[in-house]
Amino acid sequence: MLILIAGPYRSGTNDDPILMQQNLSRLEAAALPLFRLGHIPVIGEWLALPLLKLAGSTRPGDEAYEEILYPVAHRLLLKCDAVLRLEGASKGADEDVRIALERGLKVYYHIDEVPHEAS
Repeated sequence: MLILIAGPYRSGTNDDPILMQQNLSRLEAAALPLFRLGHIPVIGEWLALPLLKLAGSTRPGDEAYEEILYPVAHRLLLKCDAVLRLEGASKGADEDVRIALERGLKVYYHIDEVPHEAS
């Protein structure tokens, strides 16, 4: 399965880039276990951050940020089979879950819930 990893990125950071990087690292820490279960993990920021740079974004919440960050995840959800929702307050991740459920996708709340995929 292609699984979107959703959780806090900007939330609770007051836009501190160090805290945002820590949140991204936490999201990324879930990627290898998903891969080892036979899935393809994806994180919206992996695609959005290079686009933000190309679009000239200079700070979280600016026009380019709003144009790109969340829409990338929403477009990814058109291709994903499931979502892994990590703990932590996040309006963006909550919206990802809402969209996933609306589209009939499976939502997992812990890595242990994700089935092993035969390769």
